[in-house]
Amino acid sequence: MQNILEFPEVLRLIEDRSAAFRAAIASAPDLDVQVPTCPDWTLRELAQHLGDGRRRQAAIIAAGPGAEPPARTDPKGAPTAPRDREALDAWLAESTELMLDAMREAGPDRGCWTWWGRSQAPETSGAVARHQVQEIAVHTYDAQLTQGAAQPLPTDVAVEGVDEFLTTVSATTVPWPFKPATIDLHTTEGRSWRLTLNADGVRCDDLAADAEPGDMAMRGAASELVLYFYERVPLDGLETTGDTEPMEQLADWDPNA
Repeated sequence: MQNILEFPEVLRLIEDRSAAFRAAIASAPDLDVQVPTCPDWTLRELAQHLGDGRRRQAAIIAAGPGAEPPARTDPKGAPTAPRDREALDAWLAESTELMLDAMREAGPDRGCWTWWGRSQAPETSGAVARHQVQEIAVHTYDAQLTQGAAQPLPTDVAVEGVDEFLTTVSATTVPWPFKPATIDLHTTEGRSWRLTLNADGVRCDDLAADAEPGDMAMRGAASELVLYFYERVPLDGLETTGDTEPMEQLADWDPNA
């Protein structure tokens, strides 16, 4: 695989997308409207999720390696986001900073609990940081979409996001239960990857320039690919060639079921 972004740049992207999320929340006329892409949540509940989630990640990173995530220390459970707009903005900013402080203290190589032990991603603070960029970026898109002003993910976030999703979410050592296949993914920004699905699991590699075509290929802007991965846009919005069944199977498959 090609080198990923350096740790300080990943932390900068977390700050950038967190600021964009806060801006979307601050400009919303009504925080009690339903989020179309998260239909069980209102904008206020989405803000609650994002703020509490960053505080939880701060605790997980600070705890270091472990077979299970650390228990919550607050007997009341998740902290409640303030209803006042100005206080909510400050609470969200503090939530992000708590996580960033924990990441800076740990550095990129320190181990910590993650949910992706069977993927290609390491169980480290640096890998958690990469995933947090995408979680915050996609929820920023959700908040913007709720107001009818959705913006594509920034190019650096999106290209990083394709690689991060494929190596963290798609890749696994659980044997592929369907017909073996190869899926090639191309971004209009110039990066390409190959997923190999077989009895050894699902493996992601950079696609060699001289590789023979896979069983299926997907092409689109990196932002569109990430939004498809997170079920924000449909597959038919991307250019595809070959048999789409392996990608549809992969989207529906839960290797831990």
